[in-house]
Amino acid sequence: MRPVFTALAIVFTGISPVFAAGSHDPDWPCIQRRVDTLSAAVMWPNPPENQDTAPVLSPEAARLAELLALRRLTLEEAESAVLASANLASDDYTAIFLDVFERLNQRRSEVMDGIIRYARNQARMAQEIDALRVEIADLSKGESPDFDRIDQLEEDLDWRARVFDDRRRSLTYACETPVLLEKRLYALAQILAARVTE
Repeated sequence: MRPVFTALAIVFTGISPVFAAGSHDPDWPCIQRRVDTLSAAVMWPNPPENQDTAPVLSPEAARLAELLALRRLTLEEAESAVLASANLASDDYTAIFLDVFERLNQRRSEVMDGIIRYARNQARMAQEIDALRVEIADLSKGESPDFDRIDQLEEDLDWRARVFDDRRRSLTYACETPVLLEKRLYALAQILAARVTE
């Protein structure tokens, strides 16, 4: 039984940074501060002339915007694609950025919603692990412990602890995704803005 409790100590020690990081917001487990939506104006120095209506994209601009919104496209490839679009006017680059911003900001919001659901499941799993630990401790203190039941609970506890720890590591990776999307948007803004100022 001792190895199980040792494993639990490790798991519960691992819980605290994940959940403590977002202690101001129990639904947000990431170290990074939760910002639900980004502002295009913070990244883009060239606001459209008419801010009340969405800019209209020409067919070439629409194709470029769709390409730049692909996360698999490297920033080097993105820059090459922008440089290759020599026929675009300055206003087109604003429209392209706003379109890309809308797509990636939406994707970022979906990722953040997924992180919140994931964190809630982790919290529920942590409670289940704790309940099993308490049950094992109570059974062990009895005058005639049911060792078969204790062994069964310990196996269940060990399995849940391993799953919890694997999910905790995945959550750490998932928390980086919104930041990577923000960085990508900023980098794309720089690439596109350079064409406006030329």
